[in-house]
Amino acid sequence: MELYGYPLKAKFNQPRPPPPKVLPATSTVAGYKNRIPYHPESFSMPWMPNSYYKAAALNPTLSPLTESFPGLPPTKIVPFISERPNGVFTRHTLDDWHRSNLTNYKESETTRHNAERLRADLTRTIKDVYQQAKRTQGESTKNLGERVNDIEYWKSELCFELDAMIRETNSLMDMQKRLERALADTEGPFQVAHKCLLNREKRMGIDLVNDDVEKQLVTEIKIIRSCRERLQQCLDTVNSQLMCNKEARQELEKDLADKQMGHHIDSKCYQLKNTSRGIHFFKGVERMDATVSVPETWARFTDNNIFRSQSARAASAKLRASTESLLMGTADEMWRQFSKVNDAFTSRITETANAKSKIQTHLAKTRQEIFQLETKIQVIQKTIRDKEVQLKVAQTRLDERTRRPNVELCRDAAQLRLVQEVNEINETLRNLHQCLRASEDMLQMLVRSKGVLEHDLVVKNNSLFIDQERCMGMRKSYPSTVQILGYV
Repeated sequence: MELYGYPLKAKFNQPRPPPPKVLPATSTVAGYKNRIPYHPESFSMPWMPNSYYKAAALNPTLSPLTESFPGLPPTKIVPFISERPNGVFTRHTLDDWHRSNLTNYKESETTRHNAERLRADLTRTIKDVYQQAKRTQGESTKNLGERVNDIEYWKSELCFELDAMIRETNSLMDMQKRLERALADTEGPFQVAHKCLLNREKRMGIDLVNDDVEKQLVTEIKIIRSCRERLQQCLDTVNSQLMCNKEARQELEKDLADKQMGHHIDSKCYQLKNTSRGIHFFKGVERMDATVSVPETWARFTDNNIFRSQSARAASAKLRASTESLLMGTADEMWRQFSKVNDAFTSRITETANAKSKIQTHLAKTRQEIFQLETKIQVIQKTIRDKEVQLKVAQTRLDERTRRPNVELCRDAAQLRLVQEVNEINETLRNLHQCLRASEDMLQMLVRSKGVLEHDLVVKNNSLFIDQERCMGMRKSYPSTVQILGYV
């Protein structure tokens, strides 16, 4: 059926599809409720859009033909002859009118056919729903008697398992507290080892060496960290197991409470008859299926709860045994490494003390040698000064003899000897200066060696102070095995 006020041109441009052979979906049928209702005043509406009539309502005025064709004289212009009466315009043909009527007839027949099939489907649906509700009510009534007998058995099983789970949870909570104390007790040794490493970083010079003490300290830190990680993982596992135990316990308690409530309700429902008081109509209750299980799944649910609780108790007991072994193992491992570090510290302190003693001995000898070399340098300097005086005398003689007149300038034995004496004194002075430079260089080397030995002595004193006073002072006390195991 077409609504008035819509153009029919689009309907005829495309052919209408054949009517469907099956009923439309329920959602489609429901959609007819939202269709626009019929209004009588729609007969007064035009069958074409308003925009068409607005355009058609204009009265066009034609300009003179001479203005469109300025080149032609007025006598030669052919006049326009209309074949239709004034104001008559054909919009559609007669065939279009007949096709529109046929289309409307076919659409009406299709709609009525779909409505008939829909009524038949609704009748069958109502009948099926009634039969299903009756069948479900019959099955529920049949199963009530069996359920009342089964609930008593499962209630006794739940009570026994709940008591066992409560005892196991309490034991596991005690183990949790021991783990927490043991984990807290490992913090002290870890901080001591870390501070020892930081203090040994303050060593100076050559003593800042990666010795066995540092290796053992690094190993101790790794062992303590590994023990802490294992203890923390075990603690997390214990916490998870406690959560599992609590969840299993809650499931048991909830299941037991549900069993008690279900026993009361099922006993009451089992005793209801058609003639009993307190029965009423509850409209739509047959379409609201509130059940979540069948007898098999109902029994399996309680059996699974008991089995889950038993598995949790077994896992909890196994975890307590492994936790006890872990506590003893980590305590023994940390104690053995603590002893190794102390032995390494003792050996290193003895070695450093021996090195310090040797340095002091060499430093004393070096100082003695410096004193003797300085004395020898003073002797060489005095000898050089004496030789320079002799050189002055010889050179003065030679200079004075150059003033002899004429033939008196004779190269006699005295002249030759004076020249030889000057050369010998110069050679001696060169040797003495070389000896003086060598002695001064050696003195500088001795002074440098003395400085090195003194600096090394300071370094050794600093290392001894760090290892013996600071580090070993902190390592005198260590948590006992009893504390680490968490017994106190």
